[in-house]
Amino acid sequence: MKTLHEIDNEYHFKTYKRYPVTLTRGEGSRVWDTDGNEYIDALAGIAVNNVGHCHPKVVEAIRDQVGTLIHTSNFFTTEPQVELAQKLVDLSNHDRVFFCNSGTEAVEGAIKIAKRYANKTGKKGNIIYMSGSFHGRSLGALAISQKKYQDGFEPMLPGFIEVPFNDIKAVEEQMNDDTVAVILEPIQGEGGVHVATQEYITELSSLCMEHKALLIFDEIQCGIGRSGTFFAYEQYGIVPDIVTMAKGLGGGFPIGAFIATEDVANIIEYGKHGTTFGGNPLASRAGLATIDAIFDEKLIQKAEENGQWLRERIRMEMPGEPGITEVRGRGLMNGVQLGFSGAGVALRMLKKGVIANVTGSNVVRLVPALNITRNELDIVVDVMMESIREELEAQKEESS
Repeated sequence: MKTLHEIDNEYHFKTYKRYPVTLTRGEGSRVWDTDGNEYIDALAGIAVNNVGHCHPKVVEAIRDQVGTLIHTSNFFTTEPQVELAQKLVDLSNHDRVFFCNSGTEAVEGAIKIAKRYANKTGKKGNIIYMSGSFHGRSLGALAISQKKYQDGFEPMLPGFIEVPFNDIKAVEEQMNDDTVAVILEPIQGEGGVHVATQEYITELSSLCMEHKALLIFDEIQCGIGRSGTFFAYEQYGIVPDIVTMAKGLGGGFPIGAFIATEDVANIIEYGKHGTTFGGNPLASRAGLATIDAIFDEKLIQKAEENGQWLRERIRMEMPGEPGITEVRGRGLMNGVQLGFSGAGVALRMLKKGVIANVTGSNVVRLVPALNITRNELDIVVDVMMESIREELEAQKEESS
């Protein structure tokens, strides 16, 4: 009899390098596989399950909405969408929101606004983006992502200029009054969990204002409480023109959005952008329940406190761990830089009952649920350290 993995390999596009387990159930920061094995999930669906797996409030909201109204199209207003729009605007320094289904779509919407802005203002310049970025897998989002994701899909869409991350002089060299927009992740996820400095963001914001270019923050991975504030931009004392979000917004249910100031939102007129499923009643109810759980349970504060504790806990062990060169991050978005190729580390962690992944080839990414317990984080660190030691030793033996 074929296993689920064999059947999957037979029928699904071969686009994922799947872990050798099949998950069947989740609760909080724990998941179980078909063999009954239990895991602590320090990946949280790639920074999606901000309130953990199957949070009771999210489950209750989805169950109730499924039996009431699932989809209407955006020809109609619905109570859940209106409530979620108002809540996101109230939580931000922005005036309007557009709902979609994913982070990629949110980025595409932001790019379209920038293109429309250029059309309306007569600007003929480009959109500046940062090296190490990952903004999605559609052709527009690929054009502002890392080269490895672009490979095989060339030529890329024109009109984009790449500059090094956290390098304001590089931006100054490329920016002029024809520049349409600058887009960046304030904390890069797939690029290795690199955090933008305060000085960099302050000067970048000033440059955008000086040249009347839009400043776009991609907070798809670092937003919705993960970095220690609801929106990551709040930590920098500036207000981007557009902020994209997705991942953690729906508590595991697919939803994306972008918010903008009134002047920027008005760039897109009636009929110039749209979506069939975006912000449907079911997704909106999931989003509302997720946000309620985050604030009711003070998860933003917990993310900040536990993230700081996590980084210090790892740093305490670093002097005796030659395989680790740096730990960085904000809130519960953290990366552990390795001095060697780390692909094997995540598999070793999995065998020991902890789910994580390695991004940028040698950075262990830890993005657990915001309500993960301190005890669970302790186990995550212990397992990670043991796995790093084992993998480093194995690679040394292989090369000798």
